[in-house]
Amino acid sequence: MTTLGEYLIKLLETYDVERVFGIPGVHTVELYRGLANSRIRHHTPRHEQGAGFMADGYARMSGKPGVCFTITGPGLTNIATAMGQAYADSIPLLVISGVNRLKDLGHGNGNLHELPNQSAFASQVSAFSYSITTPSDLPQAMARAFALFEGERPRPVHIEIPVDLMSAAADDLPLPSRPAGFRRPRPSATGIEQAARLCAAAKAPLLIVGGGVKGDVSVVQELAQTLDSPVIMTINARGILSGDHPLAVPASPSLKAVRELIKNADLVVVLGSEVGPTDFDMYVDGNFSIPGTLVRVDIDPVQLQRNVTPDLALTGDAVHATTDILACLDKSAIARKEYSGASRAAKARAEVATELSPEMNRQIGFLHQITAALPGAVIVGDSTQAVYAGNLCFSPDQTQGWFNSATGFGTLGYALPASIGAKLACPERPVVCLTGDGGLQFTLAELGSAIDANTSVIILVWNNDGYQEIKSYMEDNAIVPEGVDLTTPDFPAIARAYGLQAEHLSSAEDFPTTLKRLAASGKPALIQIEERLFCS
Repeated sequence: MTTLGEYLIKLLETYDVERVFGIPGVHTVELYRGLANSRIRHHTPRHEQGAGFMADGYARMSGKPGVCFTITGPGLTNIATAMGQAYADSIPLLVISGVNRLKDLGHGNGNLHELPNQSAFASQVSAFSYSITTPSDLPQAMARAFALFEGERPRPVHIEIPVDLMSAAADDLPLPSRPAGFRRPRPSATGIEQAARLCAAAKAPLLIVGGGVKGDVSVVQELAQTLDSPVIMTINARGILSGDHPLAVPASPSLKAVRELIKNADLVVVLGSEVGPTDFDMYVDGNFSIPGTLVRVDIDPVQLQRNVTPDLALTGDAVHATTDILACLDKSAIARKEYSGASRAAKARAEVATELSPEMNRQIGFLHQITAALPGAVIVGDSTQAVYAGNLCFSPDQTQGWFNSATGFGTLGYALPASIGAKLACPERPVVCLTGDGGLQFTLAELGSAIDANTSVIILVWNNDGYQEIKSYMEDNAIVPEGVDLTTPDFPAIARAYGLQAEHLSSAEDFPTTLKRLAASGKPALIQIEERLFCS
């Protein structure tokens, strides 16, 4: 007999799933029955939150959904934080959980791991939550999940399977071939034509590119060059143009210099960005605006009407839309520019550098040392000081080289497990985890997961003995600091106990050579860095 749990594994293989993240428990063991004989690799974190963050990092770098198995009750509540981060950043996660037996649902009898309404809980951090009530529900639920991942704004999906159904017979369930034809939508031809006319007529155009630009980013580069337009890259779009590209503005629209660039543009085209406050109004001053003509492209029509209302809204995939605008653009009719795009971008970059504090500029310099030492590095960040500085103004040397949790949902403990997932997705690129001493302690045990997964991530611990950013905020607002000073362990000693290489950086001058040496070993490693080395 083929059980529903075994059928699930075959179904996941049909959708080209290669990795699953989870911690087995009595409410999911039947899902593991067919795993050993499949092509799917399983990775065990130390906590379900770590599973979700690993799947998130894997999804960002592989372009495939991250898949997690978790038990009912505490397993799902533990992973909910990771689902919230993925929901905020539009990351495709498939979370498959157990739930109590069908006959026990909704009675509140106190069964093991019982939640009053688990699906309702999960629905708050997912695009939808699907409850399996009969084995034949499963293929339809899976088809819905992957249709969303491939054709809409990707977000987490939760599927719960009662434990008694996991072992039910599934011999009569056909194994469907993966449906073809799910393509991300294109804007209407009429809208594209209108956008092309606006682009051609603009004398001071500006592109703002967000994390929704995925795939062939060369078309965005071509549009910028064709229009002679600066390109502002939001946090999740850094690297679409290299930092030294003459049209690149790898800086936050929360900064005055970048807002001035936007103010002086007669046309602003926003590609794949929700124009959210953590990018566009980081300091919550309410002063962000786009006075010029605004064209927005987003796969989510509802999002097009949030935060700023466009003059022209194009519903569709941002890369497809850019390709179509280029094809429709009459290059002979493009207006002459009073000021070149390169000069406008250079002015903004120079003013950003003077706007940032000396401390922030040193932290950004620290980030550039990472990419200089490890070309092509993927820097996965937590909510910590150097990451905040980088979000204001830093660009990696390649696409998909910078992402973190200091935006959107804003979780702590993200960077270590997410970097493990990222390394599994792109073993050929150096992957650097940048985390603070406070954030690392949220998911410190995932050091063991780095060893188990044989992932040669380099973990940089930015140590300031507590929650320094919050402490500074308290002091700036005349609040006596409480709860922000922490006992910090000997991180290198803990790392070595797990089997990692580990060092305590003694001087800033030693950083590049230490980083290169540990990366060359091909093994997971940790470097503890005192904040004062790069901030004083």
